[in-house]
Amino acid sequence: MSEFDVLIDGYRRFRLGPYREQRERYDQLAQGQSPKVMVIACSDSRVDPTRVFDAAPGQIFVLRNIANLVPPFSAISGQSSVAAAVEYAVAGIKVEHIVVFGHGRCGGIAAALAGDFDNPVAGKHVHAWMEFIAPARDAVKAACALSPDVDAQRALEQANVRLGIENLGSYPFVANAEKAGQLQLHGVIFDIGEGALKILDRATGQFKPVAIDL
Repeated sequence: MSEFDVLIDGYRRFRLGPYREQRERYDQLAQGQSPKVMVIACSDSRVDPTRVFDAAPGQIFVLRNIANLVPPFSAISGQSSVAAAVEYAVAGIKVEHIVVFGHGRCGGIAAALAGDFDNPVAGKHVHAWMEFIAPARDAVKAACALSPDVDAQRALEQANVRLGIENLGSYPFVANAEKAGQLQLHGVIFDIGEGALKILDRATGQFKPVAIDL
């Protein structure tokens, strides 16, 4: 059985299980969407924000890309899926929260640190995309050179989320909505191996674990 056939089998289970169980909700969603939260997450197949947050269908407007990057507004020229999605979420759907969702052991972050795509020939599109975090990557590498005990992977994952929040603020429609008290920006990091979620304290720049009774 091919992997595509496995997906189709999954659809059959969904159609006979969750879809049937939540038919009333899906009937409502067929008329439109009104999520209050947008999540900008990584495309990594191991991390699905709707699963991590145990979200119901229609609860979260999700944008996924390599390493959950948010380019600065000044870098946008012509078409941009990130700018379009954020603008649609803020101006169209009028979400009240945007969450930059990073995760541990991110492959994109690891590739940036290793320089896998520093040469455009190795992958020009990935190279151009990852250049958005080049300054943060270089800063982390410099810190590691001074303090070898620094966990470069974790440091850049955290720096990337902070940068995403900062860059979101450069979008005029985001800044205006935030200033008007209509929008809040958040940063989180989910650790795949531990199942732990940490929330960015924007005042201190530190990530604090979510308390949970296990």
